Amino acid sequence: MNGIRVVKLGGHELEHAGWLARCARLIAQSTHPVVVVHGGGRAITELSARLGLPTDKRDGLRVTSPGIAAAVEMALAGPVNRQVVAALRLAGMDALGLCGVDGGLLTAVPLEPGLGHVGRITEVRAALLHSLMLAGLTPVIAPMAPTAGADAGPPLNVNADHAAAAIAGALGAAELLLVSDVAGVIVNGDVRAALQLSEVPHLVAGGSVHSGMVAKLDAAAAALAGGTVAVRIGDLELLTTPTAGTRVLATAARAA
Repeated sequence: MNGIRVVKLGGHELEHAGWLARCARLIAQSTHPVVVVHGGGRAITELSARLGLPTDKRDGLRVTSPGIAAAVEMALAGPVNRQVVAALRLAGMDALGLCGVDGGLLTAVPLEPGLGHVGRITEVRAALLHSLMLAGLTPVIAPMAPTAGADAGPPLNVNADHAAAAIAGALGAAELLLVSDVAGVIVNGDVRAALQLSEVPHLVAGGSVHSGMVAKLDAAAAALAGGTVAVRIGDLELLTTPTAGTRVLATAARAA
């Protein structure tokens, strides 16, 4: 199956019904198969606060205790996934909600001990996604994944950008779109039309990009290395305009 787009939805606007409805309508206009991956950081933070659990982040990644892992699962696989699926269905798409545990879709290993139950995707069951898309379904994925070789325990919390990158690479996607409420990678006040990965360390060191955008650029690098043809970072305009946002380029040769 060719022409697959993986669309990752995130940012503060994700939980605004109007933004999500518009996003769903734009995705529904696609003439190619789509896989949607979503975040939900604000929902996790709010649920954690109601449960009396502290929020701590390191380099843009949420430190995930067993209690936080349960909150992540409740928020992402529950209300957030349901809202995204409902919006897509209202827009006319036959959307199906999944998390990484379902059907063995995703497998992960712990990222590092200091982050707790935070994982890195090591395997994607791409054949399952292909089967769903061939049946006319649009998978909507909440990015939690069981630990490789483990029979029990809460799934690992996986950064949604990184999960989308792993999925896009496994599918050999034509494009990965990292959609949020930011128009692209902003350097010196302007959105860069294109950005080579070799520039990223300099931009991070100079403070031009930080926290969440660094995670997106890391995800872009992983997606390109994994076999994704193109990656763009930006807002909803990514879904309608081929030149919108910032296109991330692996090498100077690719830019040419």
